[in-house]
Amino acid sequence: MSFVAILMGSKSDYEIVKEAEKILKKFNVSYELIITSAHRSPTRTKLYIEDAEKRGAKVFIAAAGMAAHLAGVCAAHTIKPVLAIPMPNSNLASMDALFSCVQMPSGIPVATLAIGKAGAINAAYLAIQILALDNIELNKSLLEDRQEQQEKIINDSKGIEVLLQ
Repeated sequence: MSFVAILMGSKSDYEIVKEAEKILKKFNVSYELIITSAHRSPTRTKLYIEDAEKRGAKVFIAAAGMAAHLAGVCAAHTIKPVLAIPMPNSNLASMDALFSCVQMPSGIPVATLAIGKAGAINAAYLAIQILALDNIELNKSLLEDRQEQQEKIINDSKGIEVLLQ
């Protein structure tokens, strides 16, 4: 069975990561979530990545703050897509988390999303888009969701927009 593996650097990251969970559930995409640290539990992290890949993980989402580069460590141990969510919990305006995800050495890519909640939501959507490349039903669900988003914007704008007369 294929699934999305979500790794969080600490329990405090869950408040934001649960936004990714909501999207995966909405599309009935299987996932599992683990708390593991690139620096405080490196062996656990490595073993989890190897095991998850053997069990069918197709995409990894890694969420960590500060310079704790969980996504980079994940990418070092798999050739599956790794999506990073920089967490907004540092004294450096989260730039340390963002830069540690974005500034990967060539040949070890990490797709880095926005800092925080928007990043978690988009990481889930991107994981679903990757899975939908060879899943017709998931692809159809994504197209329907995109149409719903468009309709919501149009409906929300009724009675507010003023066009040139």
